[in-house]
Amino acid sequence: MAETAVTFALQKLFRFLEEERRWLKGIGDDLSDIKHELEVIKVFIKDADRKAGDERGETNEGIKTWVKQVRDLCFSTEDVIDEYIMDVAPYGAKHQPPGMMSVRKVLHQIKALKTRYRIASEIQHIKSAVRGIAERSQRYAFHSQPEVESSSFSRRAKNVHRIASHFVEESDIVGFESQRDELIDCLLKENHELMVISVVGMGGMGKTTLAKHAFDNQNVKRHFDCRSFITVSQSYNVRQLLIDIIQNFSKDANEPIPKGLRKMDDNTLVTEVRQYLQTKRYLVLFDDVWTENFSNEIEHVLPNNNNGSRIIVTSRIMRVAKQFKQSCLFHVVHLLQPLSQEKAWELFCKKAFRLGTTEQCPPELEDVSKEIILKCGGLPLAIVTVGGLLSTKEKTLFEWRNVSKNLRMELELNERFTNLVGILSLSYDDLPLNLKSCMLYFTMYPEDYSIKSKRLTRPWIAEGFIENDKRGSMEDVAEEYLKELINRSLVQVSRVGFGGKVKSCHVHGILREFLIKKARDLSFCHIMLEDDELDLVGITRRLSLATCSDTVFRTSNSGIRAIFVLNEREYPKDYVDRLFAKFKFLRVLDFQGTLLNYVPANLGTLFHLRYLNMSHTKVKVLPRSIGKLVNLETLDLRQTKVRELPREITQLTKLRLLSVYYRKIEGKYSVLEFTTGVEMHKGIGRLKSLQKLYFLEADHGGLGLVEEIQMLKQLRKLGIRCVRREYATALSTAIGEMNHLESLSVNAIAEDEIIDLNFESAPPQLQVLNLNARVTKLPDWIPKLVYLVKLRLGLSYLKEDPLDSLKVLPNLMRLSIWDNAYAGESLHFRKEGFPKLKELDLTRLSRLSSMSIDEGALLGLEHLSLKDNPQMKVLPRGLQHLKNLRFLGFADMPNELVESTDPAKGGQDYWVIMHIPHVLIGQIEGPSFHDDELRPIPTLASV
Repeated sequence: MAETAVTFALQKLFRFLEEERRWLKGIGDDLSDIKHELEVIKVFIKDADRKAGDERGETNEGIKTWVKQVRDLCFSTEDVIDEYIMDVAPYGAKHQPPGMMSVRKVLHQIKALKTRYRIASEIQHIKSAVRGIAERSQRYAFHSQPEVESSSFSRRAKNVHRIASHFVEESDIVGFESQRDELIDCLLKENHELMVISVVGMGGMGKTTLAKHAFDNQNVKRHFDCRSFITVSQSYNVRQLLIDIIQNFSKDANEPIPKGLRKMDDNTLVTEVRQYLQTKRYLVLFDDVWTENFSNEIEHVLPNNNNGSRIIVTSRIMRVAKQFKQSCLFHVVHLLQPLSQEKAWELFCKKAFRLGTTEQCPPELEDVSKEIILKCGGLPLAIVTVGGLLSTKEKTLFEWRNVSKNLRMELELNERFTNLVGILSLSYDDLPLNLKSCMLYFTMYPEDYSIKSKRLTRPWIAEGFIENDKRGSMEDVAEEYLKELINRSLVQVSRVGFGGKVKSCHVHGILREFLIKKARDLSFCHIMLEDDELDLVGITRRLSLATCSDTVFRTSNSGIRAIFVLNEREYPKDYVDRLFAKFKFLRVLDFQGTLLNYVPANLGTLFHLRYLNMSHTKVKVLPRSIGKLVNLETLDLRQTKVRELPREITQLTKLRLLSVYYRKIEGKYSVLEFTTGVEMHKGIGRLKSLQKLYFLEADHGGLGLVEEIQMLKQLRKLGIRCVRREYATALSTAIGEMNHLESLSVNAIAEDEIIDLNFESAPPQLQVLNLNARVTKLPDWIPKLVYLVKLRLGLSYLKEDPLDSLKVLPNLMRLSIWDNAYAGESLHFRKEGFPKLKELDLTRLSRLSSMSIDEGALLGLEHLSLKDNPQMKVLPRGLQHLKNLRFLGFADMPNELVESTDPAKGGQDYWVIMHIPHVLIGQIEGPSFHDDELRPIPTLASV
């Protein structure tokens, strides 16, 4: 993927020449020449990448060498520019106010002069090398190809796989039986309207196999007058599709094919198809659709003739499937999921032991077989491929263990995996350049690791993968990139938040193995294990460190742009010092979850650093040199012991995310002491780029600090603690200026401190509100928050039932009323209230004794939790009305309530909870507030 390297190098050159031209002194023309040569090379680079990318070596080794030279040269160009920016660009112009030249500035300029001569020499070398590469490209006769199809290897693999999918025996269908039957039911359903049925899933999931078996079912054949199976693929031709449709219909119905089809113009062909189908019940299967526009192109070809006709579409891309909703009133989507462990085992045994007398696994091979199946991740094509390979091996533990340990090597070298690798390549090859880089980033994280989406998207931004196209903030665009990868069935969602945003995700294990090989070949990143010889991998741009071996310091490759440290051991000070000193071009540095307890004083030398993640580490203090990280955008110090930030932090004017807090999950719970924030000095108002700031200790800076917050008008998330009564007016004014605010958390300094926030206009985009403070009454602006998704109230001591006011919130999905937020004795959920609420949590309400739910209230509630409400001795009245409730939890509740629901103790109210699948009872057993011993109660719904 030299194209990506060329593109990034050109982008950097363009910006650099535009922004720094006045400081270039003698090298500007040379850089312009390099830019010109790279622009010429880029015209042909797609063709070169394609020829070099054939996975089975069907290309000239010279082309591979040429592509590698281009990539390495682009890396060198980026390094030279970054070094120039860091060491040569005038110090005073960027970091100091005008005035008398300081001694420090003079010394810097002397150093810069020496560096300038060295860099000028390097640029001359690059200029000469790039011209040589451009001249050598002529011998390979590369062509200009703006839109290159996937490699010939991938196309062959796709065709072989498709042919094989058409001839899978009925007895070999494993794991899709219910989905096949459901699909057949849709085809035969007595509905006269035209219906589109989309089958969506990642490559190798079995879409074609499933659709073809439903298509060929005997009942389906008899039900339709004519059928047509059409392979669409990435390079389809609409005119040829029309001809194929007519020919297939005619053959299936044993009718003569109309004459002169190929001489007809497009309109005549469409008319021919429509006339033929006007009185028929037809079935069309469009296999392997890649483009959204396809539905528009065939919309007027296939008529809705009210005869019960059906269209099946298979695709890897969800948006392709959803596009048919615009043209067809009746649309069903079947999203294929990985096989269950049981079905995966059944399919594996069919393939691995097919040559034996039985399809049973010998006991001595069961453990290693399950290990192999786990690596296949329920992907049918992977299971079939590995099972087929093992069927030819000796049935010995040594042979099978060897396959399990070396699965990545098998993917690369074994011909049996040609199909699988080719199918995975198709989806990757179809990605735009920036999305390819985003996809390769998944290789930086451990196997079977569910990645928080923010831990992905923020480094993407720091690396420059995200284009600022004015559709929103960079964070919004990055989320769109992630959604697109999910939409293309390349990334799987692990968890979704209440607002519909993806919270965490992962990639399929087999796909990750493919991506690791791709990343290594493209010098994208290297996963460093114990005893790894880093110099053997040559130039690489990123390191994922699963070890803290000194090998990392022996590499001559200092152009690393990102380091993810994944080893959880404690790091010696000397090791951390050397790591920071070695890699001066770092943009991304991630220590999350390690035992790091020290940040070196030379942190400020990482001039290009944009993303610094030290969350969930043992770090306590940051050095003052952090003020030199003028390009820093993300500083993540969540769950660390950092309590005060140095004054120099206010120099980081590009900072967008500043999250610093510690949550004390150990010890007795206290709502106001559960989270500890950070103290900041005067000057926070300079950080005008901040979008997220939490948690700030207000009492440290006092009223002046709160007033400064008003200058942070770009904030999307604000968390502020230790708020005093006298800050309320200033805080209200500041928050009222934050039109982009989506999340707000306010904690009072003490339980009896009244904090009344009053806005002329509440933040219009607010989605999350946590208010832990006594109030005189429920703020009247809360029920007006139409976008509010999550609301948590604590310590409010409301005397009147707040539910009548809150029930009108149209998008509220989680409501938590904690710590005497309500001081009354009863709560009443009225009919039609809280239309979208999914979670309700009532905790530590000391006076609450009863709760009633009208029939027709809380219709969407799925999760109800009641904890430590000492006066609540009876079940909520009307609980049986909550038909969608999936979970009911009691923790540290009165014995009378618990026993009334326990069938083992003859509970008279057991009938009320019988419809709920999961019912848990907990009692506090330890010193910490989360030390609950949970005990399930069996219900009819859980059996």
